Amino acid sequence: MAHHHTVRTRSRPRRPRQGATLLLVGTLLVGAAACGGSRDSTGGDGTRKVTIGLVTKTETNPFFVTLRKAAADAAKKNNAELIALSGKFDGDNEGQVAAVESLIARHVEGILITPSNTTGILGAIAEARRQGILVIALDTATDPANAADATYATDNLKAGRLQGAYVRAVLADRAPKLFMLDGTEGSTVSQQRHDGFLSGFGIKDDSPAIRGRAITNGDRNRAQTAMENLLQRTSDVNSVYTINEPVADGAYTALAARGLTRQVTVGSIDGGCDGVRDVRSGKYAATVMQFPVRMADLGVAAVTDFARNGKKPSGFTDTGTELITDKPVRGLASQNTEWGLQHCWG
Repeated sequence: MAHHHTVRTRSRPRRPRQGATLLLVGTLLVGAAACGGSRDSTGGDGTRKVTIGLVTKTETNPFFVTLRKAAADAAKKNNAELIALSGKFDGDNEGQVAAVESLIARHVEGILITPSNTTGILGAIAEARRQGILVIALDTATDPANAADATYATDNLKAGRLQGAYVRAVLADRAPKLFMLDGTEGSTVSQQRHDGFLSGFGIKDDSPAIRGRAITNGDRNRAQTAMENLLQRTSDVNSVYTINEPVADGAYTALAARGLTRQVTVGSIDGGCDGVRDVRSGKYAATVMQFPVRMADLGVAAVTDFARNGKKPSGFTDTGTELITDKPVRGLASQNTEWGLQHCWG
């Protein structure tokens, strides 16, 4: 996860890792079968086959699974071919660099990327753009944001603020005793959600109200272990911030094992269908829904528009957030879980 040993991308492109190559070949074979293998195989610019690369942080996180499926569906609708690659884990910058390099070598017209390390990936992105490839950040902006041509993402500060304001409102006049289960060190999304939560909750990072904190890399099992460790130090806790729903689920499991779920309000961010069901069943009090399908649709449409009409997108597009809970609080707009299940990640 460190960011200092990964910016050697301006030198001669390395061969992509074997895993990336195998995945790439598999995807290309499927694409070749579908379109005769040539991306100029159809006549006229309006219909010609466009090749789009997608690089997610991992292949396994449900959010990125949804993003990838949505991008594949959108590519089909737009008569485009999608080559989907990913890092091996959240924070695997080298895996993402290798993926971008292999997509450059395949001469894709656009790359959609959810950067694991928002500075470590810059060299690879710069090389892609130098070669005329449109690069769009999805879900996570690069640092600086203008290193990519455009960004389609959740306003993560706002998502964090909504979670923080909700959890604080549920506590009412009780003094907060908070655990914070963060994402990945050095990740912009983790930092923005963390900072947003504190601002919505109304405390600073050095507040004595924070009884414990842990890095979870957004992973359910790591979160459960982290929560067990924190509870060994003190079980005098009444609120928990979580970076995402897998982490909230891990935290809940640890709290339930200690019989503490009734005294603790857990908030989260994601809005996946499983997460919404968890809110409905009372595992956590609220979640903030994001819209990865919207991100994928916008990204694919932008690349095909660029490839066919030369139109370049720019700037940040907020793809939306909704607070989901069955126990609304005064002053915070929210939707219930019934609405959530109709719209999860839509």
